Amino acid sequence: MSQIIDSHVHFFDPTRAGGVPWPSKDLPTLYMPAMPGRLEVLSRAFGICGCIAIECTPLLEDNDWLLRVADAHPFVLGVIGNLDPGDPAYSRHLDKFRKNPLFLGIRYGNLWNRDLLADLKKPGFVDGIRSLADAGLVFESANPDPKLIRALLEIVDAIPHLCIVLDHIPNAKLPQDARAVNAFHDDLAALAKNPLVYVKLSEIPVATAGVLISRPEYYRDKLDPLWDLFGPDRVIFGSDWPNSDQVAGYDQIFAITSAYLASKSAEAREGYFWKNSELAYRWSRRSAE
Repeated sequence: MSQIIDSHVHFFDPTRAGGVPWPSKDLPTLYMPAMPGRLEVLSRAFGICGCIAIECTPLLEDNDWLLRVADAHPFVLGVIGNLDPGDPAYSRHLDKFRKNPLFLGIRYGNLWNRDLLADLKKPGFVDGIRSLADAGLVFESANPDPKLIRALLEIVDAIPHLCIVLDHIPNAKLPQDARAVNAFHDDLAALAKNPLVYVKLSEIPVATAGVLISRPEYYRDKLDPLWDLFGPDRVIFGSDWPNSDQVAGYDQIFAITSAYLASKSAEAREGYFWKNSELAYRWSRRSAE
């Protein structure tokens, strides 16, 4: 493998002035500085040579903080920020941040008490998302469930030239009702028909009673349907570090992922581990690697 890009990591520093909205002190596994230098040392052993940082707070000023962090570390290829398309000041903020080449788009979905399906009805909200597409930026979803996928279908219908990246689909929160589950899969299949919709195979590891599931067939059963739906050109690697530390270590994540990819062609592995993320995010190289 020539290079590997981790397309889903979070950076934060609970020791900074004012603290951070997340993680909280009651998450001791996470409540410590998580910065690019720490990730680079940890991940280099697995061939990671760059990453995409995903904003993990709702604070507007943290877009600036994360961009400063990224600018100081060439290991960070870009940033997915946090902006609310329904905010009256959204256009002004987007115009400001899009001038930074490291700003690759925004994330919006089931976090910070948001409801994308309901928010689409707000005046100007869809136009705000359309401005992302017009600027060549990414709309990234967060924490999937049936309502979120339904909302994304509405967005695709309204803005077919928008590039969308779906986060954490392997760990989607599904209802018990079989009819609702079937509707979710139907909507996901419809979403996959748009060639500008990518799926990030992140939040893959699963633990039961605190024990990590290591059976390869368990993960094949979860990942094969997604691979078949989106194809080898629209699946992307993301670890969800350091949030992932609550379930599995980076070595375990990479082992599970590599075991699943072992049966794929060299071309498919290269696409999954870096080429597809370059197509989706349009990141630029920052070093000789």
